[in-house]
Amino acid sequence: MQKELYWTDAEEIGMQLAEKFPGLDPLTVRFTDLHRYVTELEGFADDRKMSNEPRLEAIQMAWLEEFQDAQN
Repeated sequence: MQKELYWTDAEEIGMQLAEKFPGLDPLTVRFTDLHRYVTELEGFADDRKMSNEPRLEAIQMAWLEEFQDAQN
């Protein structure tokens, strides 16, 4: 069973985004697109309106860490 995801699950969301979009540099993704990518993930169960800039930044940084690990 898929674990439900919430805005506060930055690390897990970052890992899933890295798997879903391999090779995509997270720093090139606009927050509007990042918001859409997150809410479209399987298991996302949070209120779409509960995102904010700090939460999106945390997700972006978690994704960036995964992206950089994959590049090395």
